[in-house]
Amino acid sequence: MLLKLNRFVVSDIIEDDPVRPHITAEWRTDHNREVFGLYEDESFETLRSVICVAYTDTIPTHEDDMNVIGRHTAVFYTVWSYDPGAGREIVRSVAEHIKQHHKSVIRYVTLSPLTVMAERFHTRNGAKLIFKHDTCQNFEYTVK
Repeated sequence: MLLKLNRFVVSDIIEDDPVRPHITAEWRTDHNREVFGLYEDESFETLRSVICVAYTDTIPTHEDDMNVIGRHTAVFYTVWSYDPGAGREIVRSVAEHIKQHHKSVIRYVTLSPLTVMAERFHTRNGAKLIFKHDTCQNFEYTVK
């Protein structure tokens, strides 16, 4: 069960973020940004995975690039999982949710660290590497 998380829930879980724990709950849930949680069921007791999304009009090469608000690009800038397979599931679920609720979004990209783990995760989930920079890499998902 997918749920948009509020600032209070996010503040309780951001310490588990393996990539960007320094980004505050306030920033993650501010205008044009969302955090989603994938729960085991409708009781919302067991959180399986989390993904953070920023909406921009460009492909970011740094976290600061996500401060420019836009409508056409959904940036998945961090994802983590408590349950095997739940990371893959939340990426697909959130992409579908965005497709249905944010009609102006035409691109789904990542702001990923330069790690083999990030590269494997995204390519195994069908994303294509589009840019590799000094401090990050970007993958793009095709959402039909």
